[in-house]
Amino acid sequence: MRSFTTPLSLILAILDSYLLVSAVILPFEVRTDTTSPFFNRRDSANNTIPLTNTGNAQYIANVTVGGQQVRVIIDTGSSDLWVNFPSTVPSTTDTGKSLSLSYAIGSAGGDIHTTTAQFGGTTVNSQAFLLVTDSSSFGTNIHTQGYDGLMGIGPNEASQISDKLSGTAGDNLITNIFSQASNASNNFITLLLNRHGDPGQNYTGQMTIGEYVPGFENVTSMPQIDVESVFKLLGSDQHWQALTDKNNGIIGPDGQVIQYDSIVPKAPDGQMVVVFDSGFTFNQVPRDISDAIYGRVQGAVYDSTNQWWTVPCGQLLNISINIGGTNYPVHPLDTVDDNFGITNANGTHVCIGSFQPITTAFSLLGNYDMIMGMSFLRNVYAVMNYGDWIKGGSSSDPYMQLLPTTNVQAAHSDFVTVRMSGTDTTGDSQWDLLPSSEEQHSPVSAQEKKEEYQEMILSRWPYIFVGCLVFVLITTGLIIWRCCCRKGRKNRGCCCCGRRDRSGEGLEKNRDSFGRKPESYLPLQEGTLKPNHSTASFNYSTASLHHDSGYSYGNFPEPNVGGYR
Repeated sequence: MRSFTTPLSLILAILDSYLLVSAVILPFEVRTDTTSPFFNRRDSANNTIPLTNTGNAQYIANVTVGGQQVRVIIDTGSSDLWVNFPSTVPSTTDTGKSLSLSYAIGSAGGDIHTTTAQFGGTTVNSQAFLLVTDSSSFGTNIHTQGYDGLMGIGPNEASQISDKLSGTAGDNLITNIFSQASNASNNFITLLLNRHGDPGQNYTGQMTIGEYVPGFENVTSMPQIDVESVFKLLGSDQHWQALTDKNNGIIGPDGQVIQYDSIVPKAPDGQMVVVFDSGFTFNQVPRDISDAIYGRVQGAVYDSTNQWWTVPCGQLLNISINIGGTNYPVHPLDTVDDNFGITNANGTHVCIGSFQPITTAFSLLGNYDMIMGMSFLRNVYAVMNYGDWIKGGSSSDPYMQLLPTTNVQAAHSDFVTVRMSGTDTTGDSQWDLLPSSEEQHSPVSAQEKKEEYQEMILSRWPYIFVGCLVFVLITTGLIIWRCCCRKGRKNRGCCCCGRRDRSGEGLEKNRDSFGRKPESYLPLQEGTLKPNHSTASFNYSTASLHHDSGYSYGNFPEPNVGGYR
């Protein structure tokens, strides 16, 4: 999965509206006065990186590449750095390798180069990055949209640049920064994303490396949420992903759990796999969950073109997610998004339901059920510990810690201030949810049905492969066994039908009817038997040999052993 999924039309709408209203947005101070006991660097204060929030749709940081400062989107959903320089391309080294990185709405192609890079107070020599000369798939001009590239801070295992270069030459930037740290136990980053237009917030967006934002240190007391790993062969699809609580994943607007069966074959019953991705503007969830959130809202309409629900902007919906035994409320300003200034077919101003059906990032390999993008991440202070993803670092497994930052009562007050001009009318009947029997369901296209079928097959390929392999081995073994036994019946002995003697004759024919081996004896000679010899001196084996040798007993009766002839 490659993240970043904001259409150009919405980005332009964001920029226009942001420029118009920026004068009335309260200035928030970025807290960078940090003295870190956690990370041993010369300039620990620079380990806090301010993040520029563009209309609640992008979070951008500055990074210096080849001596030139560029603006990059911070993306936890990918693992590579690419840059399209706005003017002169600095001096870099071409590795001779090319690559195309695919994202939800576009692709970035070019040649892999290396150069010096600085980020978060650390300088990395020979940092590999993708030099992109054509970024038109993202828009006419990404620079006017506020960024010059993208920096993936996901696991190095998912880096495509690393796959192209040998050894550690292609390691991503965050991995190289950690490799220079003096304390391997501090291989973590934190993200604090702010919300434009929220009068109840007093901070701006920021990212830290190896330290915590002052005032949020109690995140360390939150449960350590294990990162769910994908199959080893699918390492390129590894993300920051975790399990929701059992049978209690998402709480809907009516206060009830929205039940859903995971599409991930290895997920435990009653739990869903969720990816945390700062490159996604909205949240991507299964269609049934999106319908359960917005399908009972009066006046809600599903937009098949953009594949999201539109709802009246005054609709307050309380949604929360349970992970690691903790409840994480989502601010109603994030659940019903009003950052894009859209209108419906009648020209009426409407808002977007941010829990969008998972179509633009369909989990074709069945590694995850939903993606929590910026609309969710603005409601938590997130710590992402890389653990043993960093070679030579901590031996612990990667994990996350999430601190809730949204208070339900305060969020209600913020919503009334912003959407209802300070007058609380949330109790009016026009905002009541429709009965469950009247819930609307968004249409499923033929293409999506095809993708769902493909997902059902592809997501289970390891089990299908193992099953087919076992079937082939069993079938092959049966065929070999049957052939061996058939040959054995012909040759009177084989590996599975009895041993062969040295002369090549099967030993089975020298056994009596009870399976007993013959005792030692001398060959019978003609004339050695006398007429008055007792028949008791014959045993069945000797008689059999006598018959086989063509000898005759004359008037002697044939031997009888145990009543069987």
